[in-house]
Amino acid sequence: MHAPFWLTTALLSPVLLYQGKRARRTTPRLPEASGAKSGQYGDGTPEFRLLVIGESTAAGVGVATHNDGLASQLALRLHKRTGKTIGWQTFGVNGIRLGNLLQALAAENLPPADSILLSMGVNDTTGFTTRAQFRQHLKTLRHAVSALSQAPITLLSVPPMEKFTALPSPLRHVMGWRARQLDRIYQKLAAQAPNDFRYLNYPTVEDPTLLASDGYHPSQRGYQFIAEALAEQDWGL
Repeated sequence: MHAPFWLTTALLSPVLLYQGKRARRTTPRLPEASGAKSGQYGDGTPEFRLLVIGESTAAGVGVATHNDGLASQLALRLHKRTGKTIGWQTFGVNGIRLGNLLQALAAENLPPADSILLSMGVNDTTGFTTRAQFRQHLKTLRHAVSALSQAPITLLSVPPMEKFTALPSPLRHVMGWRARQLDRIYQKLAAQAPNDFRYLNYPTVEDPTLLASDGYHPSQRGYQFIAEALAEQDWGL
């Protein structure tokens, strides 16, 4: 149990509850992206298959179609950098937590992948998923997707919620504190089990022009910005 965090949260709970309810009431709820959830860049059979799973970023919230979303934009940049044919698939649910994502994935018939990118953490942060539960869900996920890919799951770091200016203070600072706790679980798992997980930093989106109209999710330019930064990492291509 992380006593300082829970003590601070308890002391601020009246303010946090009020700010949380107000934020949910006043923040526009954008839809998930539409259109095909898979595609490829280049001709012929894909030489590298990318699968992105997770919450709102995997669901393409903030853009109109999945072609402008994270999986497609990352695949495009990997194709441009390597000249190889890159296939992409995305599966995300807006507002979902990791435990519920496990249930949703069990009902999906997803194709094999050479790399699986997990974009999660915001809803587990706001929903106060315990660290023990979060860690166990990640281990369960590794087992659940083993039939799709034997490669380590790429854990995209939990976004720094203290920088979410759409959230008021002190709510965003408490959420940022909690997000860092969950992110440390990512880092520890990647260090302890490198055959199962690897960790990548989430590019911080602070420029307002990179945010959608809700001031919370990436815009079309925001997803391009994130994809460009991630494409610079080693994907084994």
